[in-house]
Amino acid sequence: MKKIIAIVFLMGLVSATTAQQLPYSQQMSQTAMNLWPDSFKIKPGIARWSYDQGVILKGIEGVWKLYGEGKYFNYIQHSMDFYVQDNGKIKDYKKDEFNIDHTNNGKLVMMLYNVTGKEKYKKAIDLIRSQFDEHPRTKEGGFWHKKIYPWQVWLDGLYMGQPFYAEYAKMAGQEKVFDDIAAQFINIERHTRDAKTGLLYHGWDESKEQQWANKETGTSPHFWGRALGWYGMAMVDVLDYFPTNHPGRDSIIQILNRFATAVTKVQEKKSGLWYDIVDLPNKPKNYKEASASSMLVYTLAKAVRNGYIPASFSKNAKKGYDGIIKEFIEVDANGQTNLKGTVSVSGLGGKPYRDGSFDYYMSEPVVVNDPKGMGAFILASVEMEMAALPKPGNGKNVVLDNYFNNEWRKDGFGKNTRWHYTWDEMDNGGFSLFGDIWQSYGSNICSLDAAPTSENMKKASVYIIVDPDGPKDTKTPNYMDEKSAIEIASWVKSGGVLLLMTNDSSNCDLKYFNTLSDKFGIHFTDFGRNFVKGNEFETGAVYNTLNAVFKKTKKMYLKEISTIDVKAPAVSLVEKDSEVIFATAKYGKGTVVALGDPWIYNEYLDGRKLPAEFENFTAANELVQWLLKQAKKTK
Repeated sequence: MKKIIAIVFLMGLVSATTAQQLPYSQQMSQTAMNLWPDSFKIKPGIARWSYDQGVILKGIEGVWKLYGEGKYFNYIQHSMDFYVQDNGKIKDYKKDEFNIDHTNNGKLVMMLYNVTGKEKYKKAIDLIRSQFDEHPRTKEGGFWHKKIYPWQVWLDGLYMGQPFYAEYAKMAGQEKVFDDIAAQFINIERHTRDAKTGLLYHGWDESKEQQWANKETGTSPHFWGRALGWYGMAMVDVLDYFPTNHPGRDSIIQILNRFATAVTKVQEKKSGLWYDIVDLPNKPKNYKEASASSMLVYTLAKAVRNGYIPASFSKNAKKGYDGIIKEFIEVDANGQTNLKGTVSVSGLGGKPYRDGSFDYYMSEPVVVNDPKGMGAFILASVEMEMAALPKPGNGKNVVLDNYFNNEWRKDGFGKNTRWHYTWDEMDNGGFSLFGDIWQSYGSNICSLDAAPTSENMKKASVYIIVDPDGPKDTKTPNYMDEKSAIEIASWVKSGGVLLLMTNDSSNCDLKYFNTLSDKFGIHFTDFGRNFVKGNEFETGAVYNTLNAVFKKTKKMYLKEISTIDVKAPAVSLVEKDSEVIFATAKYGKGTVVALGDPWIYNEYLDGRKLPAEFENFTAANELVQWLLKQAKKTK
């Protein structure tokens, strides 16, 4: 018997050790994928269209982008495809219920549309978006939480609706929507913020008729931790889409700063965690709560990363995250990572009636692996894992050329939009994941729509030119000329870092572009190679001899390459069959890296297409870090 117990113990220890080898974001994502492999249901019965699932999947989207493993995207798509039908209708979604919670999953459907371009996803997001046009509002314009909760705005609802509303507005060019969004954040803070503590009450009843509502202010009685978490996450997420010149952006950032100051004052100093009712830590029955703590860590960490709040708040985020790991994370005997300590639900009103009292909040069950807590923990983990990466990009601007590569098309929203190797583009030919990598190492990314000059390049640390246009790409290509080549070469000589990625000669301009590259001893040839047929991926294999740039990468995938002839000051970096694939050059104080393929666009970074042995994602991370180390600060 003792022998059996010992074996079981050792098996559990091995499983736990194996789980710990993965980052926590991946561990918790795997738990979610184990618990809900096909569809989403918490209790026995049919799957339901639920905001809880959207929180988990939004976290898993972050894991996919940070680690480039296609299984995470596939899980999101599989989960949403259970509901989104081919005609765009959504199983179990009832628009006329006017439940703001039911719009949360729209964020994932939007992502699926942006990545795949499938029409069914476009129809589905249009359907969800149409709810906002008819959703009942308070007299000053705030969305009711639900039709069955008239005149009420809960902090929860700002997270459920506003980020999707903002992203759709950005995609569709609906600029007036940002006025609406900003007003809703401003108004709910004005109504629910306590002047003494700076904290926001869980809900507000404009009519002041609810039993839970203060008869003078309309607010609910307490500062509930998860409500604060929802509101914080709503702000940092909605700011992803706000136009930089919109006054509402600054208003939300100001609210976020007040919010960060208030919530960190009630963060327990010893554990770094937040209580369920955040301002009453010593009241009997109150407890530290996992979902609120995770949401607030995510809010603070993302706000610091994007420069919305002072960097000093990163200490609060780290203290909170360490506390979550210590107090709420548990790896069981099967090696599964579990999250303890999440209150299953807390609301206001309804049947049976929830009066918003302290005793009510304490009466709700606290459970293991609640999806809201898990999703928030994954989101927080992604931010903290990103924060732990080296930051060679701090103070450095990475500029992507949109002049020599200047292709346009009409998108699904009817707008004329840039495409093909652009930062915002999430489909196969986009650079969105490449942009995420640059940002994860601390750099700022932007684009240059004009010809390079000493004036518009002076704040660039890294300049990227990819796939310069020929007549096949645009009717009036902006060819490289001697003037532009001199400007760029002068910028490199003074310390700039230049990344050149062309294509094979049949798909981009090389004749004119060599005017620039020849200045560094790099000449793109008309000889192409790695012409892959179908899924014969090995034809595109490039094996790397470990070098100063690629210290870990052994095997990459590049197709339809223009090979390179090199002469001083250029040298070969990576070769295949004695032909140069990558070249580098030191030029004055600057650095040039060149290859004859766009190479790291989404199709070959996102883990969905290439076999696992191809290490393009690892290679992209290594290249970005190396380039940033060569670059100088310009901010």
